[in-house]
Amino acid sequence: MLRLEETPTTERPGIRQGARRRVPPGAVWVALLVVVLLSLDVIDLVWIGVVVPVAALVVAVAQGHRPPHGVRWVKRTVDRQDFVALGGFYVGVVGLFRLAFEGFGTDRVAGLFVSFAAGLLLGVAGPVIYMVWHRRRRLRDLGIGTHRLRATVALGSVLAGMQFVMTLWGYDLPKPVNWVPLLVMSLVVGAFEAVFFRGFVQGRLEASFGTAPAVGGAAALYSVYHVGYGMGAEEMVFLFGLGVVYAIAFRLVENVLVLWPLLTPLGAFFNNLEAGDIELPWTSIAGFVDVAVVMAVVVLLARRHERRRDNRTHEPTKIREPAPV
Repeated sequence: MLRLEETPTTERPGIRQGARRRVPPGAVWVALLVVVLLSLDVIDLVWIGVVVPVAALVVAVAQGHRPPHGVRWVKRTVDRQDFVALGGFYVGVVGLFRLAFEGFGTDRVAGLFVSFAAGLLLGVAGPVIYMVWHRRRRLRDLGIGTHRLRATVALGSVLAGMQFVMTLWGYDLPKPVNWVPLLVMSLVVGAFEAVFFRGFVQGRLEASFGTAPAVGGAAALYSVYHVGYGMGAEEMVFLFGLGVVYAIAFRLVENVLVLWPLLTPLGAFFNNLEAGDIELPWTSIAGFVDVAVVMAVVVLLARRHERRRDNRTHEPTKIREPAPV
């Protein structure tokens, strides 16, 4: 595969300093995302899965038909270890979710929750341990951190605002017991999806294949994983289009905070409210909080491990004094 790599350049003669600048590529993508979110109430949901990928492809072709000046193509290397890890974690997560919702079901709540919680933890703790401890990479490679924070907060706020206006603005909430546990669940599941599908799956695909295959591949895997919830083909077509939206938003800033805790939890929360087929007791909050705490502890331990590793790397080499004669 090929990837783009920047090379040193000098200013080309014949270009005036005051020449008009082109619209930044990122602004075009942001405009596309905003239009899509505003169209969710207008376009049939199944068509979202067709229109969004086609629109993204058109923008990508229009902007990326040739490398910009000062950029050259270099050969990509497919990381087989990443592929094995990605496949193993993905099959494990989907299998645990399928076991929870189709195996145990609502008739056996204990088994459902344990399997569901195990899938959530596998999707966050697994990639963190694999990336930080096994591959000696950084949490930033999973999109976890405060890098590009201003752009991340700005973009996340704009997209979440559009989502809120199109879904929850003026919505009459039911009794607290019918929505507070759903909100907590949406926050925890949203954290899992942001880290697993964006930071890990999309990040590893991009490292081996490039941006466009990573966006499409991550969106497709995000869509298919909902088979674990027992969803049908039409729902998964819509989720593919939504996955493209999330993948593009993440690619613009490479920070999971652009999606969580606002954008994806808001969407999941509204969909669960509208469906009305999930009833959670107050006690379920404690279970989801426990899962969130374990996720946070794993990330904090990974951060500590990073710092210790960095300190060891930057320690000055001690020169042993020769023994006295």
